[in-house]
Amino acid sequence: MPTKGAKTSSDPRLLAERAVPQDGEARNDRHPNRKRARSVTVNLSESPLGWLHARGHLSDRQFDAGEKLRADWERANLAPHVTMRWDAAPVAGGKRAAPVVLNETEAQIAARLRFDKAINHLGRDLSDIAWRIICGGEGAPVAEKKLGWPARSGKLVLKIALDRLAEYYRLPG
Repeated sequence: MPTKGAKTSSDPRLLAERAVPQDGEARNDRHPNRKRARSVTVNLSESPLGWLHARGHLSDRQFDAGEKLRADWERANLAPHVTMRWDAAPVAGGKRAAPVVLNETEAQIAARLRFDKAINHLGRDLSDIAWRIICGGEGAPVAEKKLGWPARSGKLVLKIALDRLAEYYRLPG
C-alpha cells in the first residue's frame, strides 16, 4: 500500500492512506499503541465531483454539467498574467489579421458571465451546494455541515442541481 504522499510506479495519481475508525470508535488517539483495523486510500488530486462519478453516484450527464460549471469558474478566476503581451510581432509590410480567439481578459469576462448565468439558473437553493462541491472542492459531508443540513442530504440536492445544470447547458440525456 502506498504511504501518504507517495506515488506508485503503475499509477501516477497522488494517493494517501488514512485511517478509518471502526463503528463506534472515536477519531482520537487516546490509545496510540492500538492498531487500526481499517484504512482507505484517497486520491488527493481527485475532485469531490470526480469521486462521486467514479463510484457511480452521478451519471455522465451530471458529471459533464458539473465539469462545465467548474471550467467556467476556473476560467473566470484566472490569476493575473504578465503585463506585456508575448504574441508574435507583426512583420513589416504584412497585414495582421484580426484575432480569431478572445484575449485573456475577454475570455475571463465571458467565462464569468457564463458562470453567473448558470448559477442564476440554479437559483438560491441549489447554487450554494453546487458551488461548494463543484467549484470550492468541498466534500458533501463538509458542505452539509457548513450549510447546516442533515447528513447525507447534500448528495441528493447536488444531483438535482446537476440535472438542472445539464438542462441549462443543453446536454443530451
